[in-house]
Amino acid sequence: MGCVSAASVPQPRTETARAAQAANSSRRSLAAALLLGAAGAAVVLLASGQTWAQGAADAVGGSVPLKADGRDVTGVPAALAVVGLAALVAVFAVRRAGRLLVSVLLTLSGAGAAVAAFLGAGGSGTLDEQARRTTGTSDAAAEALTHTVWPFVTAGGGLLILLAGLLALRFGRSWPAMSGRYEREGGSPRKPRQAADPDRPEELWKALDRGEDPTGDQ
Repeated sequence: MGCVSAASVPQPRTETARAAQAANSSRRSLAAALLLGAAGAAVVLLASGQTWAQGAADAVGGSVPLKADGRDVTGVPAALAVVGLAALVAVFAVRRAGRLLVSVLLTLSGAGAAVAAFLGAGGSGTLDEQARRTTGTSDAAAEALTHTVWPFVTAGGGLLILLAGLLALRFGRSWPAMSGRYEREGGSPRKPRQAADPDRPEELWKALDRGEDPTGDQ
């Protein structure tokens, strides 16, 4: 008899190990996407409410301090953060092409929030407008401008949402969807009929009309 090589011996655990590895990778990518998306949205919403720029306007009687928070400068990052958060939740409610579209929306929301925050980091238009309203002159401009780090923090939050979207695009096909076990197929299930009450003659007649034996469960 010829010798059987070790390579020809079947390895029944190989497929199981691969499936377990794939499941672990799917769970890790899912947890990472949820963490990144939720944290990114929270950072954007929080940082958008902080002061992004400060300055002053020369008015009669002295200098008037001015300041603008992120929502005064641009409301785009906060709005896109809400859209991204909704898209992150919707990823689990859809499948196949729908999941791909939602993942793209999640990615674009993060990218848009980051770009909008970065573009608004060095702007002075909002403070100039405040200076014109404060002084009542059309050519007034804010002076002694200073900018904070909050626009860049907002942009960082947008990048976290972007990363969550990229994970959804890469691994979303293997993520679980909302369970359909509560969905009814083929209409509502029929309720079991109760036996007719022998003390109520009208129920006995109704059972006979339906072709049932009113004494069958007695």
